[in-house]
Amino acid sequence: MAQLETQGSVRKMLGELADATTPVAYHLPLGEQRIALNDAIGKQIRLQALGQINCVHCGRKTKKSFNQGYCYPCFTKLAQCDSCIMSPEKCHYHLGTCREPAWGEQFCMTDHIVYLANSSGLKVGITRATQIPTRWIDQGASQALPILRVATRQQSGLVEDLIRQHVADKTNWRALLRGEPEPLDLLAERERLLELAGEGIQALQAQFGLQAIQPITDIAPLEIRYPVEQYVAKPQSANLDKEPLLEGTLLGIKGQYLLLDTAVINIRKYTAYQLAFSVS
Repeated sequence: MAQLETQGSVRKMLGELADATTPVAYHLPLGEQRIALNDAIGKQIRLQALGQINCVHCGRKTKKSFNQGYCYPCFTKLAQCDSCIMSPEKCHYHLGTCREPAWGEQFCMTDHIVYLANSSGLKVGITRATQIPTRWIDQGASQALPILRVATRQQSGLVEDLIRQHVADKTNWRALLRGEPEPLDLLAERERLLELAGEGIQALQAQFGLQAIQPITDIAPLEIRYPVEQYVAKPQSANLDKEPLLEGTLLGIKGQYLLLDTAVINIRKYTAYQLAFSVS
């Protein structure tokens, strides 16, 4: 028999990392509640979209979610929905055309980290310094290493652009959910990639100042374990817009994905959806 059903507006899963030997502890924010998901692994779960989406910013009802949880008016006016968020090297704050200068000052004109991660293989990425290790957990990285500290989001994007000429900057979600990646020597990869991108990085340091782009050499790679009892040989993605009810045995959790024996689902994709969740 199903336990008491919990309903509410869903947000991305929260992952907490105690240490390298303990799997990430996941909670699902649903309305005012946070559901401990690790306890549900091995059990039957039921997830149902209730047909309502409320914008994560203004709260209004919207028929369609834009940019993972926003209504269309907010999507078109908020700085956090601008194209430069996905392409930080295109930041236009310095041109005086930022949609919300105060927001840009807080979130973009602050220290960022350029990092290497091993999720479905080696990749480069950037994140605010305050988002470590949350960013790596959200991506399902099994290993991660900060390699550069950069003064602004735009500058970190310019550095990332140099490095991604030699390594991927995306995660293959199917490979991510099929199993653990082969371990990598991230320290050796750091040296290789910084050498390949060295000339371009030096040019950026000459442009923005030596202190704006600094190597990080005193941090060891982080190992991250995930609560997965069984991986999925051929992951099939659930679509709550087409089939609002998803049921099955929860096999594990990795990144923002729930792995069921029936399908896998990216919870972050459904941010702001009204969902019902229960465990049998």
